[in-house]
Amino acid sequence: MIEFDFLDVDAPDLSHVQNWFEYIAEQEELTLAELSIVLGSDDWLLDQNIRFLNHDFYTDIITFDYCVHDILSGDLLISLDRVEENAKEYNVSRETELNRVLVHGLLHLCGYGDKTPKEIEIMRKKEDYYLSLL
Repeated sequence: MIEFDFLDVDAPDLSHVQNWFEYIAEQEELTLAELSIVLGSDDWLLDQNIRFLNHDFYTDIITFDYCVHDILSGDLLISLDRVEENAKEYNVSRETELNRVLVHGLLHLCGYGDKTPKEIEIMRKKEDYYLSLL
C-alpha cells in the first residue's frame, strides 16, 4: 500500500502510481508492501537531507530503504520545487519529471544504485523503460 503526504505543496495527480509501482515490483520479482511518498518544498527536503544524511545541498529525492528480502518498503521524500526546476532544465513536463523521480526512488528500493557510471547507465535504462509504460 502506498500512502501519500503533501507538505505545503499542491497535490499532483498520483492516481496511477499504485498500479504502476505494483507492476514494476512484479517485473523486478519483488512484492510492494508499505511505501510512504511525501512531497514538499526545497526547504523542507533540504532540512531532511541535513537532518538525516548530513548533506547540506538541495536534491530532488531522498529514499529511505526499509526493505526486507524481496519485500519493498520505504519512504520517498520528494521536492516538488526541484522536480519543477529539473523539468525546465531537461525540457520535459512536470508530470514526466515527477514520474522519473518517483520511479528512481522505487528502483533504489529494488536494489539499483546510481554512484558509478555503470550503475547510472543501468538506472537510466530502467527509468526509461518503466516510464515508457505510462
